Amino acid sequence: NAGAPATGTDAVHTITIGGTPTGGTFNIAVGGRNQDVTWTATDATLVANVDAAMVALYGEATANFTVAAGTLSSGIGTITITYVGTMGKLAVALPTINDDALTGTNPTAAIAETTPGVSATRRGIPKGGLLVDSTNAILYINTGTAIAPTWTKVGTQS
Repeated sequence: NAGAPATGTDAVHTITIGGTPTGGTFNIAVGGRNQDVTWTATDATLVANVDAAMVALYGEATANFTVAAGTLSSGIGTITITYVGTMGKLAVALPTINDDALTGTNPTAAIAETTPGVSATRRGIPKGGLLVDSTNAILYINTGTAIAPTWTKVGTQS
């Protein structure tokens, strides 16, 4: 590896529901796939609906996303999606949202990248695996996991 390895950063995306929705759906799309999310004023149900849509979109287990109410109150406000597990420590494409099927007074749904994901260097190398920074002649060992490596210097440089 040329240069010190990066441990990576989990991507975080934030959905913002605005206006005064009373019903309907909004659509999340990524990579040519899309999924409708049924809007509801019940916060826990809306969060569960977004979680289910993410699982359907990515074909990943729910354990690979942490979907949580941010400022959500009666279905209006923010919902955060943190990519973890097999989708953690990766650069993740920002989905798009179409809010055309929401009903109410000026309802809106939008998504923004709150924290860009950064792919970990040599993700996939198991715990105990080694990496050489060829630029600085430093040896690193993975003290984390294959999915979320933690690169620790081995010894000191003279």
